[in-house]
Amino acid sequence: MSRDTATGSVLEQMVLPALRLGGYSCALQVDVGPRLGHGRHIVDAVAEKDQHRYLVSVKWQQTTGTAEQKVPFEVMCLAETIRTGEFTRAYLVLGGEGWKLRHFYTSGGLSTHLTSAGLVEVVTLEGFIARANQGRL
Repeated sequence: MSRDTATGSVLEQMVLPALRLGGYSCALQVDVGPRLGHGRHIVDAVAEKDQHRYLVSVKWQQTTGTAEQKVPFEVMCLAETIRTGEFTRAYLVLGGEGWKLRHFYTSGGLSTHLTSAGLVEVVTLEGFIARANQGRL
């Protein structure tokens, strides 16, 4: 049985309209350089406004599954990209009802375990939408 993560649909139907409403221009599926370990790091979106560039990675978890386990690695990769100096901040957006660790991730729980976790803000989909459409990334 194939899994439909719905990330692309969430990005297009919710995240992008909110960013545009907030005055951001967006590029989708952007190669931001090498990913830790190997390969290229492709983020879901890069939002720009007032000469600031923001990385946006969206993870959708409808039911319990493997997306939860990928969050720490994605935070590490986003933080490494922030260190290049080309981006102001990174957001890892968690959407869907299947997150057991949502509160842990969104309340800064990774900061105890990952030294660069503070460079990446892990937020709920609702929280990100509220910030984006008000132009407050």
